[in-house]
Amino acid sequence: MALLDNNVRYLQIAFNYNVGMVLGTLPKIVQDPRILIEAGTPFIKREGTRGIATIARMWRGHVVADLKTSDGAVGEVDLARTAGATAATVIGNCPVETLDLFIERCQALNMISMIDMLGVDDPLRVMRPLSKPPDVVVIHRGRDEESNRSKMIRYRHINRIRSKYDVLISAAGGVDLREARSAIFNGANIVVANLVQPGDEWNGIRTTDDIRAVSQQFLETIS
Repeated sequence: MALLDNNVRYLQIAFNYNVGMVLGTLPKIVQDPRILIEAGTPFIKREGTRGIATIARMWRGHVVADLKTSDGAVGEVDLARTAGATAATVIGNCPVETLDLFIERCQALNMISMIDMLGVDDPLRVMRPLSKPPDVVVIHRGRDEESNRSKMIRYRHINRIRSKYDVLISAAGGVDLREARSAIFNGANIVVANLVQPGDEWNGIRTTDDIRAVSQQFLETIS
């Protein structure tokens, strides 16, 4: 499968609950090459690699395994690829050896490497020691940070990263339609929207919404 195009804007839709939600919701999402489907970290912890495989069987486009790898990079990338993932994440504040091995293994398997900068104050500090840059840098405001109104997605890092590295930028963390507009305006290539169940406080795409219509709205917003 082809890697991502720097001239295209993408929507990444994250599943963070269980396989039942995937089975009930994924068929409602329009099959579009600009949409990436994510097996979120809580989903993988709950469902394992079989959950990734379920998504990969149902989706013809890119499947992101949000591993947030912190050690054992080669083995974790191999597990994700065997399950059908075409992209995976590593956490930015892990050892540089892990980051290098992760990026190298993703490249060898023709996977998209993503460094998640959750909790990283200076992404350039993470990037400088690397043997080679990843395909994607994720500027991420965490779920727990969403309740703090002073915590924003730090778009100021986008131009700083782009001035040094030829990478795509993903914006994640409470992204709704309004935040998606801000992300694209500030130079992001990918916006990550979580599917959110009723009763949960996070922003994203509500599972009670018309999923097909809302995903189309996102695509129109970021185009």
